[in-house]
Amino acid sequence: MATVDQVGFGTESEPVCAYCDGQGMRIVEDAQGRRSAVPCVCRAQRRTRRVLNLARIPRRYEHCTLDSYEPNFGDGAHRSLQAALRRARQFVDGYPLVNDGSGLLLTGAIGVGKTHLAVGVLQALVEERGATGLFYDYRELLKQVQNSYNPRVASTELEVLAPVFEAEVLVLDEIGASKPTDWVWDTVAHILNTRYNDKRTTIITTNYPNLPPRGVASEEIAPSARYVTREETLGDRIGERMRSRLMEMCTTVEMQGEDFRQKVKRASYV
Repeated sequence: MATVDQVGFGTESEPVCAYCDGQGMRIVEDAQGRRSAVPCVCRAQRRTRRVLNLARIPRRYEHCTLDSYEPNFGDGAHRSLQAALRRARQFVDGYPLVNDGSGLLLTGAIGVGKTHLAVGVLQALVEERGATGLFYDYRELLKQVQNSYNPRVASTELEVLAPVFEAEVLVLDEIGASKPTDWVWDTVAHILNTRYNDKRTTIITTNYPNLPPRGVASEEIAPSARYVTREETLGDRIGERMRSRLMEMCTTVEMQGEDFRQKVKRASYV
């Protein structure tokens, strides 16, 4: 299998570069008139496209970049969205030395742009920092792992999870979305612990508040509200041990605001 650094030039899907005529190198001349061959800019551009093609970013989110994220869409946009965009940009600028394997946990209600921001970070890391990465929907990944147990399926659990373990940057979208069971908790623990031990960067989104399971006291919750019935939490969905692990692996970025998709839908009828 070809690696992302093995670049082919002048394919049917990619036109021949006008600067290097598809050679991947171009001739430059210095002030003394000495000529030498240097890599053409198209080499880096082609590598970036190929890395992004291998990243499994869904077509729905291919357009999502940090530049295209709109934190101020509509009236009354929450200031946390601007802060989240700023934190995402800082994360990219500091990669990999400042981050040292740490990632991001983007929390918030449906439609505030968590997936857009996560994909935007991944694309920026590939384009600006030369990283490689992988996008996975949490539910789809669990289904693939379950399907590997089918004797008629050629792939094994390890073959499904190996790219997830080894990805330099992993975007895991909507963690907690699948019904929590012991098997789900074990699988999540396997993924997060492996990436934590290997100091690999993980960017996670979730629709659930970053709180312990219901009935578990925490300093994060006001004493008077600790045991009050409330909506399901991230701790409920992935277990408190793994939520605690995420706190070690990631910086939490809370995003608040209205559902962007509903805003657009309402605006289209105005």
